[in-house]
Amino acid sequence: MSAPAQPTARDRRRWSQYLVDERAEARVYRELAARKDGEEREILTALADAEGRHEAHWLRLLGGEPERLPRPHTGTVLLGWMARRFGSIFVLALAQNAEARSPYDDEPFATATMAADEKIHHEVVRGLAARGRRRLSGTFRAAVFGANDGLVSNLALVMGIGATGVAPQFVLFSGIAGLLAGALSMGAGEFVSVRSQRELLAATEPNDYADASLPHLDLDANELALVYRTRGMSEDEALARARLVVTAAQEGTAPHGAPLDPPSDHELVGGAWNAAISSFLFFASGAIIPVLPWIFGLSGFAAVATALVLVGIALMATGAMVGLLSGGPPLRRALRQLAIGFGAAAVTYVLGWIFGVSVG
Repeated sequence: MSAPAQPTARDRRRWSQYLVDERAEARVYRELAARKDGEEREILTALADAEGRHEAHWLRLLGGEPERLPRPHTGTVLLGWMARRFGSIFVLALAQNAEARSPYDDEPFATATMAADEKIHHEVVRGLAARGRRRLSGTFRAAVFGANDGLVSNLALVMGIGATGVAPQFVLFSGIAGLLAGALSMGAGEFVSVRSQRELLAATEPNDYADASLPHLDLDANELALVYRTRGMSEDEALARARLVVTAAQEGTAPHGAPLDPPSDHELVGGAWNAAISSFLFFASGAIIPVLPWIFGLSGFAAVATALVLVGIALMATGAMVGLLSGGPPLRRALRQLAIGFGAAAVTYVLGWIFGVSVG
């Protein structure tokens, strides 16, 4: 890209905006780095330093610090606020989206290096966010599914029961019964599901059963190479790895890494008790929301309308959260959750109304 010969006042205002945004982004990464240690802290600090180099570029073009500067974009300010108060996974998920919207591709006064930096930053932030998502995956999946199942199923239940024209006390009793039954079912189901998955992984993972036999294997013809071939290595790679391991075992030294054990996938699955408890609690917290109007004495249309508003807010909140953590558009995810939940409630309401009319 080629820059115009003479910048305009509009160009300078745009540079000033870039300047404050780069400073704000650098502060976000430094705030996150202060909450980390080890490799993640080094990566976040390096990102902040890179934003500092971009800041210096705009300062040079402006000829020094301007007397008046604009405010950073609202999204960057929000990131900084969240970085100081919440866990990094939410901030990194938002930062991932922000880095994907870099303006430097079409900015004539930005260097090609700066545009390339922003693309690399997006991948770096995505990688850091992915680490957090992996740590959250098991328990978070159970929590989100539990909350949404509680919201949708109990809303559908009370809408269907309420549409039949029964007394408000019966609607309340049905909602509480649906909450307890659903929460217990979800908790038990998650426990069995996660425990079974972990047991399946444990059964498929190698152990140290054969390690004691390694020194006695024939260096030139040994079945250890077959072990590595079952893990996806080519024949030559498997044989080279097997020779390395057998030689090390015969010499009494240990090669880098365990001889047979690959990385475990248990971290991705999560813990059975964590998943079960999260699923129970979040289902119950979701399922109680549609029942609140009847708990506080409302009935009829007022209770139905209040339940729809409360559940709609909760559905949009959980949908937006999933969108943030998955790197997708939060509003689209929120509206999708709302449509699914209200669609299910509408079907059961109509069925309940038809049933109530036929009985009456």
